[in-house]
Formats: sequence, structure tokens, C-alpha cells
Amino acid sequence: MKLLYWFSLILFTAHSTNSQQSVDQLINPELPSLLEMYRFLHANPEISYQEERTSAFIAKELRSLGFEVTERVGKYAEPHRISYGVVGIMKNGNGPTVLVRTDLDALPLEERTGLQYASKLRTKNDEGEEVSVMHACGHDIHMTSFIGTARILTKLKNRWHGTLIMIGQPSEERGAGARAMLNDNLYTRFGRPDYVLALHDNASLEAGKIGLCEGYALASVTSVNITVYGVGGHGAYPQTTKDPIVLASQIVLALQTIVSRENSPLDPAVVTVGAIHGGTKHNIIPDEVQMKLTVRAYKEEVRKHILSSINRICDGIAQAANVPADRMPVVKVDETEFTPSTYNNPELTHRLTATFESVLGKENVVKLDPVMGGEDFGIFSIDNTIPLCIFWLGAVDPLKIEKSKKDGTPLPSLHSSQFAPMSEPTIRTGIKTMTSAVLELMKSRDERILRDSFGE
Repeated sequence: MKLLYWFSLILFTAHSTNSQQSVDQLINPELPSLLEMYRFLHANPEISYQEERTSAFIAKELRSLGFEVTERVGKYAEPHRISYGVVGIMKNGNGPTVLVRTDLDALPLEERTGLQYASKLRTKNDEGEEVSVMHACGHDIHMTSFIGTARILTKLKNRWHGTLIMIGQPSEERGAGARAMLNDNLYTRFGRPDYVLALHDNASLEAGKIGLCEGYALASVTSVNITVYGVGGHGAYPQTTKDPIVLASQIVLALQTIVSRENSPLDPAVVTVGAIHGGTKHNIIPDEVQMKLTVRAYKEEVRKHILSSINRICDGIAQAANVPADRMPVVKVDETEFTPSTYNNPELTHRLTATFESVLGKENVVKLDPVMGGEDFGIFSIDNTIPLCIFWLGAVDPLKIEKSKKDGTPLPSLHSSQFAPMSEPTIRTGIKTMTSAVLELMKSRDERILRDSFGE
């Protein structure tokens, strides 16, 4: 019996090694065309709500691989908007359903990377203003890795069984695309997944490495608009006014006490006033001031408490200044672009960590701390009832990281006009890890039996 065990284990180990070699061997001939694809996508970005050409490109690529493709999936809260969501389905016998997502949109930013294929495009935003467009968050890397993964998986259909759902999600940067796709009955029309996966490039992790975070990985994001009303007048006679600029200043300071004095230090949260606008001239006290806030938290009860406190503080400060009852501050939460926190299912994340360590080596798989950045990807978990995992894809030249550590030279962050991923090793690692993750979750019956019998 022992001899049979060791013989089977040797066969299984050889199978795993040969399988990974086959993944590597399949990636190599695809890389030249994928790098060309990346450069094309980078040079031709589209901002949120405008991803018409990008979505058509992704749909065409999926169709060429044999996926059953549906375009324009999604319903925004604003009925005039068109959702450019793409869904590709490939059924391969009985087995689990795995959803893999890429985002499609770029940012309204002028690129200053100096790359030969840098974006020079300009477009008009929702306000009709002309803006530059750039893939400054690496969604072009995501899309290229996504198509590369689809290509490899179609060539390895003997190694997985079940239903593969590949989706191109619009408007991630506005926090609206994932909800729009679910509002269009994504899971009813195309099947409820057993697992949901995504990757996101990382601007501080070296190319060739993967980062994972179990549990809360990204915070919820709530946009809040506050109008502070006053009674305007001449700047020389402030006693005849109720100065909204002074009120707004007091509110800004008081808001900081929500996190520092009302919230447990063990429950991370952020309240940031990102914009404040009021007044037109040196000697005029205005009638109102506009404020824009971002609120970040992991737990929903923390988020709700913060929002309640914002209302209380605004009203309290206005009342203390004897502002008329009909001129009290107005606090509005922008529900159209709210994104919940992203919770990486611990069991799934642990399982994928082991898979990534086996294909990349333990030294290339690192544990990362959660961040207060936001992503609407978490919505696909349906209140954490579907196991979900987003992992970080290193995108930085190791030499630049080493230089940064030595002399303090800052690395361009995501959303920077100078962010330029190290394309070849980043895309290769993205394809390799996402392909391996899908194969792990959808592995063939024989491979499951061997793993269950002899352990991971």
C-alpha cells in the first residue's frame, strides 16, 4: 500500500510539473501578439461610460476563441447611459462555474510617461469639458492578461471542467459598472458563479510577484456632497451675515473627530474632504459653500455611523452659529457610485496562495496588508455569499524599486500621469497566475481525486 501511495504521489508530482511547463510553453508564443495588444489598448483608452470601442475589441477576441459572447450587458441608474459590459461563456462539461473579471475603463488624465505608445487621445467628459485620457490604473494590463488567460484555457480544455464566465466590466473607476451588470440580471442570465476572480496591478510590487490579502482587502467608498448655507453680505460687516466659509472650516475640523474619537482604532476608517468651493471675491461673504467628501471603511456598520455623524456635526455647528432653520446644511450621499468593501474569502485566498506558490515559488508570493482604496469588484460576491478573491499583480521594474529604497526616489503610483508598468513580465505573470487559479478551481476529476487522496 505504501509503495502504491508513493508511486501515485510521484506520478501526481510529475503531472503537476509537466502541467505548469505546458502553461509556460503555451504562454511564450502568445506573448508577442499580446504585447502588441497591450500597446494598442494603452494608446487607445476610453474613460468610464464611454468604453464602446474597448468593449467591442474584447468581445471580438473572446468570440475568436469560441466563447458565446453577449455585449452591452448592464443597466445604470441613469437610464440615458449605455453599459458596455461584455460577457463571454464557455461550457466544458460538468463542474464548477468560475467568473473572471477585467475592467475596461481609463482615467481623464494627460499621460506623461514618454512611452512610444503613450496615449495622446482627448475626449469630452460628462460636463462637456475636453479632457485627456490615459490608462493610469493598469486596466490595459488587466485586459491583456484576461485575453491571454482565455487563450491558454481554451487550449487546456482537457484540464478543466465546468463553465467559465469571462466578463469585461465598464466604469470601474466610477464605481458603477459592477452594479450595472448585476442590475441587468447577470447571474440569472448567465449563471451564478461558484467563485469570482480578478487581478489588479500594483505600483509598489515588483514585476513577477503576486500579493494576496485574506479578509478585507479594499474599503467601501462613499461620496458625500455637503452644501453649507449661510447669509451672505459685505466682508466689512460680518456681523450682519452668517458666514458659510467659517462654518465650512469648522465642519472640516470637526469631521476629523469622527475617526479619531468616535470610531474604534481597530476598525479602520477615513473621512477626507477632497474639495471645498465658496465665494467669488475678497470682500464678499457668500451665501453658500460646496464640499465634497470621500468616506472609507471596511465594516458597513462603521460606514453608517460615519454618515450619521456627518449629518449631526453639520447640523450642530450650524445651530451653534444661529443659522436660520431654513438655511441648515444639506448632506447628500451619492448612491450611484457607492462601492462596498471587498472581502477576499479566506478559504479561497488560502487555496490560491498555495497554487501561486507552486507555480511562482514561495519567494514570489507575498502577503499584503489591506488598503483603504476602493474597487466595485466586491459587489460580485453578493454580500459575501459567493467566494471572491482579487489578488495584486506586481508591475514595477525591480531595479526601480531597489533605487527607490536606496535614495528615496518615489515610485509613480496608480492614477499617476507617469505610471508605466513593466509590461512583459507583468502580463506573463498575470496570465500564468490567473490561468493556474482557474485550473485549480476547475480541475479535472482525476486530478481532484489525487489531490484529495494525497493532500496538496
